[in-house]
Amino acid sequence: MAVQTVLLVDDSATDLQRLALALGSLNVTIITACDGDDAVNVARAQQPDMIFMDVVMEGLDGYNACRLLKLDSQTRHIPVIFVSARTQRVDRMWAERQGGDAYICKPFTDGQVLEKVRRYGQL
Repeated sequence: MAVQTVLLVDDSATDLQRLALALGSLNVTIITACDGDDAVNVARAQQPDMIFMDVVMEGLDGYNACRLLKLDSQTRHIPVIFVSARTQRVDRMWAERQGGDAYICKPFTDGQVLEKVRRYGQL
């Protein structure tokens, strides 16, 4: 299945725009959420093919949002790629324990984002 819809989750409008620009060369529909609670609701309602999610957000953080998505039979199949300014090994390990499929550190390159789409989205 090719990636058709990508959910971008970040509380920074600048970071959302940067991710959207990185995905600009692909023919995908981009939907957004501004926090973890919104991400869970949008993912359940719209069933995106892939999620790029920030870690540190007000309210429900990215780790816990991912955990909830992976526990839900409707959304557990959706690859979650964390995009975070947290660069420590422990952050990557915690992301994996919460069900994250991959981790990209900010600042990221377009190539890093596109590689994750190819790898996890079967593009």
